[in-house]
Amino acid sequence: MLKLVIFGTMFSTIDLMELIIIYPKLFLILVPTLIIVIFWYVFCKSTAGSRIFLVDFACYKPQNNQQICRQNFLNRSSRELKFNSDTLKFMDRILQRSGLGDKTYVSKGLLSDPMDMSTKAAKEEVEMAVFGAIDELLLKTGVRCEEIGILVSVCGVFNIMPSLSSVIVKRYKLREDIRSYNMTGMGCSAGLIALGLVQNLLKVHDNSYALLVTTESTTDNVYKGNDRSKLLSNCVFRVGAVALLLSNKPSDQNTCKYELVHTVRSQTTNTDRSYNCIFMEEDEQGHRGISINKDLLYAAMKTIRSNISTVAPLVLPLSEQFRYLMNIIVRRFRTGSKMEPYNPEFSRAIDHFFPHVGGKPVLDDLQKKLGFSDEQMEASRMTLYRFGNTSNSSIWYEVAYVEAKGRVKKGDTLWQIAFGSGFKCSSVIWRATRSIDRDEMNPWRDEIDEFPVDVSKIGALSDLFVASK
Repeated sequence: MLKLVIFGTMFSTIDLMELIIIYPKLFLILVPTLIIVIFWYVFCKSTAGSRIFLVDFACYKPQNNQQICRQNFLNRSSRELKFNSDTLKFMDRILQRSGLGDKTYVSKGLLSDPMDMSTKAAKEEVEMAVFGAIDELLLKTGVRCEEIGILVSVCGVFNIMPSLSSVIVKRYKLREDIRSYNMTGMGCSAGLIALGLVQNLLKVHDNSYALLVTTESTTDNVYKGNDRSKLLSNCVFRVGAVALLLSNKPSDQNTCKYELVHTVRSQTTNTDRSYNCIFMEEDEQGHRGISINKDLLYAAMKTIRSNISTVAPLVLPLSEQFRYLMNIIVRRFRTGSKMEPYNPEFSRAIDHFFPHVGGKPVLDDLQKKLGFSDEQMEASRMTLYRFGNTSNSSIWYEVAYVEAKGRVKKGDTLWQIAFGSGFKCSSVIWRATRSIDRDEMNPWRDEIDEFPVDVSKIGALSDLFVASK
């Protein structure tokens, strides 16, 4: 006997016939609706070429001789950068409470004696990371360089001429007619912003491969003064890069890892507190650095809430949307109501959550507000611990973590959310097209069984990250 499920209720064909007899108008609604659903399904299947797939990605893992522990980091900072004792104590507190472990990576220039912070050293750091990620990606996918029609490169602060995209074109001898773009100055959300750009490009260029590469330079961003507001970037940013191969070719839908479902972007740049909370400037002695003031958490949560309010209708089940709507109605129209705002349970719609590893306070607040479990937050906390903040590539080390754990199954929904200066926030929703086996080419492959580690006792930097009232 044929059975149907409507809004979570199972009906037999007999039930439906009885309903039609009792409510004849239902028949007039049901049949056209069924026809529309079937037509839409056939239409979607026939337009697979307009869909965008992530064929694969590769995260760069530096050499072991680039690892640095907290004490070595402080010793080198004291010897090479001549920080005063108060600054070193403050940096020590940041390192203890940042959530970073003792095996994160810094550039070879910062490990040399004396430190080499030249433009040449910064370029060598970026090239080593970018080329390492691209080489691994090409090896994993088997795609030839001449097949790539679109290139987007992202490097937040470090900017060279010719651009990083030109460096990549020259290195890999990409096509003369390749559509190449280079993004800088967009902060830690730049990687997902670039994905939106790639999405739009693939919508108008059929049957194409797009290469997206994101990285950051730690060598070029070292702050040499004693202004506390500029010291955080010294302490938490580390070496990293990721390369992604995206496609709109129908032939890739059965072999790719993920399908792109949604991209959502928000910003609150028009307010002073958001615009100024992360700002590159010189201190009184002329040392350039990135200031992070006490409005960071305020700006972050305001922009993230705006972004989430757009994401929610796209991913939440109808039951959660209904509860959220009723909560708003009751709180608005019932005078004197003490009902708390309803936080939808995103964990009911999202299988894997990957927030940018910007800092422990933001991760804690996101987990509380969105209702994610410790296991769902595990990838972000472990990425921060093992690799530090690698800027716009961090969220891909998180995806690599759950892949290495063997947790990604066919049909799973993945949510990446990144935020950074401006203040900007971007979300990307993916759907796994197949179950992901443990990949030999994975930055976690040699040590995944050592994780997770306990980071619950790490305190917050309460004196630095305090939102303005």
